[in-house]
Amino acid sequence: MNMQAMSQEQIRIIGMEALRELDLVGMIRFMQQFETGYGDYSRERRQWLDNESLDTVLERLRARQVKHDQHIAS
Repeated sequence: MNMQAMSQEQIRIIGMEALRELDLVGMIRFMQQFETGYGDYSRERRQWLDNESLDTVLERLRARQVKHDQHIAS
C-alpha cells in the first residue's frame, strides 16, 4: 500500500478502520491522547498558586490524600 499516493481522506478511513479493531472504548481512548486542550495552563496556574504559600498547598494536598485514602478503604 503506497501511502504517498493516497489522499488524506483515504488515509483517515484506513486509520479509523484500524482503530475500530480496538473496540469503541479503545478507539476513543486512543484518540483522546491527541486532544490539544485549550487555554494557557502556565498563566492559569500562576493565578491559582501565586496567592498561596507552599505550606497551604501542601496542607491541601495532604487533606486530599487523606480523603482519597478513606474513600479507598471504605
